[in-house]
Amino acid sequence: MPQSYLPHPGVRLLLISTSTVYGTGYLDHAEDEIRDHLADVRQILFVPYALADRDAYADKAADRFGRMGIECVSVHRAENPKAAVAQAQAIFIGGGNTFRLLKTLQDEDLVRLIRERALAGLPYMGASAGSNVSCPTIRTTNDMPIVEPQNLRALGVFPCQINPHYLDPDSSSTHMGETREERLLQYLEENETPVIGLREGAMLRVRDGAVELCGIRGARIFSRGVQPYDVAPGARLELGSIAD
Repeated sequence: MPQSYLPHPGVRLLLISTSTVYGTGYLDHAEDEIRDHLADVRQILFVPYALADRDAYADKAADRFGRMGIECVSVHRAENPKAAVAQAQAIFIGGGNTFRLLKTLQDEDLVRLIRERALAGLPYMGASAGSNVSCPTIRTTNDMPIVEPQNLRALGVFPCQINPHYLDPDSSSTHMGETREERLLQYLEENETPVIGLREGAMLRVRDGAVELCGIRGARIFSRGVQPYDVAPGARLELGSIAD
């Protein structure tokens, strides 16, 4: 019998494929969804661990959220990161290198705490690597393992795997390496959890136990024993039967 991949009914997630779409500024393409997702939030806690220059990254996020009327404070500047997570009104984990991000979350002992708060209904946002760590593991990241985390287990607040920046095969390309689709099919040879390939400009909105594909691009669904298939923006993903 296929396993169900329904999200926890209490989670409120906005999982963005990329923070910047070609021709637009930082988070511009997602502003409407962000404003709606954070409608009752006045301050958000930013996690900049995926990039090396945390100060510059935090300043960039603070400027962008400030233009939406939301104060953005960074966890790396907190005297007590655990207390900052415990007191946060919402959390945004930015993109960068997923291995560096997960390692730092583990080193700071924040994985369990962020998971608990998200499962309790704290609004969670992730972009790229921040979306990767919302999944059960980071096995479907595109990133190079520039550092070695304790393990590959992530927050697990979203029940499926995500592959951000998903690229469709280019029939005109002479590149002989594996396509993204081939790599994700290889993942399914060793793992059962389905994968949602989020094209740039796509995002997932999770609320009230439902998952909606939002944004300006679609997604491709990969599940063991099933031919990969596309879903369009506006679709509600039936994760309870995604592995049928």
